[in-house]
Amino acid sequence: MSKKKKQKSRPAEDGWPLGKATRRENGENGLTRFSRSVHGTLVRLLSNLRLSLTLRIALHFSGQLLLTTLPVLAAAMIALCVAQWPAADRALGELAAMAPARDGSYTQEQLAGLPFSEAYLLPQAYEGGLAGLAQRMALLFSDVEKDGQRRVLFYVDTVDGGVAAAWPVDDLLYQMSILFWVLICLDLYRVGYFLTHRDRLNRRVLKPITDMAETAAALSANNLSDRISVEGAKNELKDLALVINGMLDRIELSYNSQKQFVSDASHELRTPIAVIQGYVGMLERWGKTDKAVLDEGISAISQEAASMKELVERLLFLARHDKKTLMLEMEVFDPLEVMSEVHREARLLSTQHRFELSPAQNARVNADKGMIKQLMRILVDNAIKYTPAGGSITLGVRRDSRTCYLSVTDTGAGISAEDLSKVFDRFYRCDEARKSQTSGHGLGLSIARIIVTAHGGHLRVRSKVGAGTTFTACLPLEKT
Repeated sequence: MSKKKKQKSRPAEDGWPLGKATRRENGENGLTRFSRSVHGTLVRLLSNLRLSLTLRIALHFSGQLLLTTLPVLAAAMIALCVAQWPAADRALGELAAMAPARDGSYTQEQLAGLPFSEAYLLPQAYEGGLAGLAQRMALLFSDVEKDGQRRVLFYVDTVDGGVAAAWPVDDLLYQMSILFWVLICLDLYRVGYFLTHRDRLNRRVLKPITDMAETAAALSANNLSDRISVEGAKNELKDLALVINGMLDRIELSYNSQKQFVSDASHELRTPIAVIQGYVGMLERWGKTDKAVLDEGISAISQEAASMKELVERLLFLARHDKKTLMLEMEVFDPLEVMSEVHREARLLSTQHRFELSPAQNARVNADKGMIKQLMRILVDNAIKYTPAGGSITLGVRRDSRTCYLSVTDTGAGISAEDLSKVFDRFYRCDEARKSQTSGHGLGLSIARIIVTAHGGHLRVRSKVGAGTTFTACLPLEKT
């Protein structure tokens, strides 16, 4: 038995017949593939039709209008039938007051003046309540056509029992057919009116969209300040115009910042290049024979090349940040280790300043150790540049329940309130720094803020002119 079962379950590739379930599954897959191919073909054909927005809106409203035609017709016909009921009710009351003939039918003389073509006594009167209602409804369409005349049968209770009265509906059906074709023609007329007068829709409703398209088509680097007019636009279209204008504001600001960034970078690179070119020319003239000129030129070129290298590295750092490709190698460590190392380096770097490391509180942070070291070097280097000889620079570490604070405090000239809000801008250097010809490109503090922000913290600055400046990096503690 097991061998037979295995043979029956062999695949179709071996020549064995497929089971019913397999054939059904393959049939469904084939039908699914066919329906998908048909759907894809229709989508491709319709996507090639480039209809204007006004035409599509007109077609949409026309379709919605046609969809409501049948419900309107049904409601109109029901209203027409209900309008006939008072006359039918009065006629049934008059018929109930009459006595039928011996055979149980009503003569034409009796029915004269009544809207009934025939009336006769039923063998048994109907009951009341829901059961009687069902019987009345069954009687209503039990004998729809007789002698070429269409009719409905009404039921009325009389003293002799239940009576069925035939009401001819040919005239009513004729009125309904007229109403039907009138409504159809009116709807078709309105559909045609929508389609032929869609230009009014374009002028009155879609004009703001046309203005948006024209403004967007005319935008370029030379006229980024142009904006979409919101005059005449209402509701959602006005909101859309305001949203697009806000987007254009952000694009213009970003473009201007990028243009300023390129201009500033070019300016910063132009100076060392000019210096290098000058010393190269001097070496070509006198450097071959004068060793002092040779040494001076080599030293100056080396210094300017190092400055250019530093600038390019910082520009690459900013470019990686702007492209969201800045990678952090996170690890848990005590920031006091970094602060102690930076403190030792600073003491070797500048012997004209006093460096102190404030009593530290041990803390643990999850951060990129190299980035944090670069951050503190930038802040210390900035303090050295703007602190006169003999001044003091203090490095501090403290913490609270959630944050670790790494600070660098100097006794330099301080920063004015006007410059304080701009110190983190790229290539920005305050007037005091420019007057003193302090070296630097104005990118250090921008990079410092990027490093702190990338770690989920923020960089604070507090300064007073003539008293000094304090930069504080606020980093989150390791989550335990």
